[in-house]
Parts: sequence; C-alpha cells; structure tokens
Amino acid sequence: MTNAEWRTTKLRSTEGGGPFQIQDMSNEPRIIGQIIRQGGEVTVIIIVGVLLQALWFQNWLGAHAFCLVVLTVAFAKTVFFFVENLTHILMATRDNMAYHKVLGLMGVNMAQITLSFALDFWCLETAEPASFSSIEATWGRAELIFEFFFFSVLNFSFFGFGDVTPLTIPAKLVTMMEILLAFFTVIFLLSDFVSLKDSLRVRKRHED
Repeated sequence: MTNAEWRTTKLRSTEGGGPFQIQDMSNEPRIIGQIIRQGGEVTVIIIVGVLLQALWFQNWLGAHAFCLVVLTVAFAKTVFFFVENLTHILMATRDNMAYHKVLGLMGVNMAQITLSFALDFWCLETAEPASFSSIEATWGRAELIFEFFFFSVLNFSFFGFGDVTPLTIPAKLVTMMEILLAFFTVIFLLSDFVSLKDSLRVRKRHED
C-alpha cells in the first residue's frame, strides 16, 4: 500500500467514526486566532462595564434611564454571543475539530458571558440599590462584583440556589437574557454538537 492509499484509508476511517483520526494541523493557527480574539473580547467586556459605571457617576442620566442603557447593552451583547456561539459550532463542524477543542473554545466563551452579565448586574445594582436580594449596602466594589459573578455563574449553569434573586424589572430582564443564552449554548448547541456535525457532514456529501 502506498502512502497516498494509506492516508486515504485513514481519512475514510475517520469519516466513518473509526478509531483512527488525523488532526488537520492547518486548523491550529485558526484556533490560536480564535483564542486571541476571545482574549480581546474579554478586555472589551471589562471596558464596557467600566464605561457604564463612569457614565452613571457623571450624573447625566437618572436611574431608570441608566437601567434602560444597561438593558440595551445587555441585549446587544446577548445577540453577539448568540451569533458567536453558533459560528464557533459551525466552524468546528466544518473543520472536523476535535470535541475537546470545541469544549475549550466554548468554555472561554462561557466565561466571557458570565463575566459580561455579572458586570451588567453590578451596574443595575449601582443605579438602583435593592435590584437584587441578599445584597448588603456595606459591601465594597470587589464584594459586589464577586457576588454578581457568582450569581451569573449559577444562572448560566442552571444551579440557582436562590441566594440572590432579581427584584426589579430591569434585573429580571437581564437575568432572563442570560438564562436564555445559557439554554441555547449548553442545551441546544453543545449537547447536540455530535448530531449537528453528522447532519452537516451528510448534507455536504449530498451537495458534492
């Protein structure tokens, strides 16, 4: 058997779900680029949170108007993360990416989402104290951010303990955005990744 025949056999074995798999090394730069991009997105998320806090302390807007701004920003980020998650899954399917690499990319994306919503919750509580239950007025900034990050992680992982609950309409709306985004990401995309990958592969074969 020639090298070309051996490689063809290996590739066919991979497509058929056999034990042998060949990793396409050309995908590595793309994965590294995605990681760098996501690192930049984390920076942007933090900057947006800081800018929202700065906007509030300028006293240009009232509490209700500022909460509307936070809601608008949260909705825009929800749409962005929705599209990005879908893009990552489609890219992983097209490139036949290993499942552990998909989990790595999505894990970074989930960390971005929980951090983003934690900052949104913090901004809402800053503008309207008592937007959430169990938040002490004596807590400092670090304690508040940690508490809202904890709350955000629980929302995204569906492990709500009830320690912190939204009380105002803006807080409830932002919480709903995160839960819906978590449902789409964890339940719809990651759990159905293998079946989605197989269906797209079959469609591609029919098109060829």
